[in-house]
Amino acid sequence: MTQCEQILAYMMSYGSITAAEAFTEIGCLRLAARIADLKAEGYNIRSDRVTYKTKSGKIKVFASYSLEDKEADA
Repeated sequence: MTQCEQILAYMMSYGSITAAEAFTEIGCLRLAARIADLKAEGYNIRSDRVTYKTKSGKIKVFASYSLEDKEADA
């Protein structure tokens, strides 16, 4: 199974995927590149910005990707 196929399966199972999840669960170091590949194949994938405050108080921002409902496009 390719990384793209694994990412699709993960999003279908869990609703979304982040770079940290892609690395720990799939071994993918370049999630954004694989998402671009999937978009080029015609998949409608939404990117949401997630803000996280670390224990030291620093603010971190990262992307969470999910498949869009086909009905939302209509």
